[in-house]
Amino acid sequence: MSNPDVLVGLDTRDDAGVYRIREDLAMIQTVDFFTPIVDDPYDYGQIAAANSLSDIYAMGGTPSTALNILGFPQETVDKKAVSQIILGGYEKSKEAGVAILGGHSVKDPELKFGMAVTGFISPDEVVQNSTAKIGNVLVLTKPIGTGILTTALKKEQLPDDLLQIITGKMKELNKAASETMKRHGATACTDITGYGLTGHLYEMADGSGCAAKIDAAAVPLLPDVERFAHAGNIPGGLRDNRKYLASQVQIGPQVDDMLVNILHDPQTSGGLLIAMPQDRADGFIQEMKTKHQIDAVIIGEMIAQTDAAIKIL
Repeated sequence: MSNPDVLVGLDTRDDAGVYRIREDLAMIQTVDFFTPIVDDPYDYGQIAAANSLSDIYAMGGTPSTALNILGFPQETVDKKAVSQIILGGYEKSKEAGVAILGGHSVKDPELKFGMAVTGFISPDEVVQNSTAKIGNVLVLTKPIGTGILTTALKKEQLPDDLLQIITGKMKELNKAASETMKRHGATACTDITGYGLTGHLYEMADGSGCAAKIDAAAVPLLPDVERFAHAGNIPGGLRDNRKYLASQVQIGPQVDDMLVNILHDPQTSGGLLIAMPQDRADGFIQEMKTKHQIDAVIIGEMIAQTDAAIKIL
């Protein structure tokens, strides 16, 4: 039986669920956790928290409370490291104005950390990933490539300066992008995480009844991503994403195959991918740059449905 107060639920592939509390207020709920993506426990906690909060921001909401989720190998875990993970998550949540109300931990063979997050929004301000319109431009708020570069980190091939750059990007909240996009008429939005840019764009296009055209050369990349990809740092999730989307992606003859790989790269705490009217995009980009020092970039547009959901040109 359907519940009329469920505004966004299981029938779409949105980033979070939305439940109407009263006519002027709705609750957004999401949960996310994963194994360590970097070696420093404090940074890992910060990244996990930013990633968990991101789904609320993608819906246009304000995160308010969170519950920690922790799995750890009891016999081998470093208790000081765990405390640093939790501290990192707490301080990133504090930056976002989110109160941590508690949480739950379990014994697990592999360390895992994340959060269940609750946020709020006016029901008429919810931004879904399935409401893009033909003619909307697509704006991306963070460069991509974290999956490839963290794979290089696991192989001890990533230099410290590059590690600091990608750590900073993964720790960066999508709060400013979320608040700004609503003022500039965002039509649809999703955050870029494990399915990669192409995977999350496919969900947006399919849910909206549109297709998408991407200018591959316009997509912002993290430093040295292409070099590390050419060196063989291809995560398993990238291969899975590319295999899953093979029938939905049409690749132009001039697009380098390694760049196509990067577009499928699974991200951790990636940026927002926003569909918005073309005449509002420049204002959004300018405000993000001048007010928040964030380089948002137009990477493509929504087009009428064709034989492929995504065209990479």
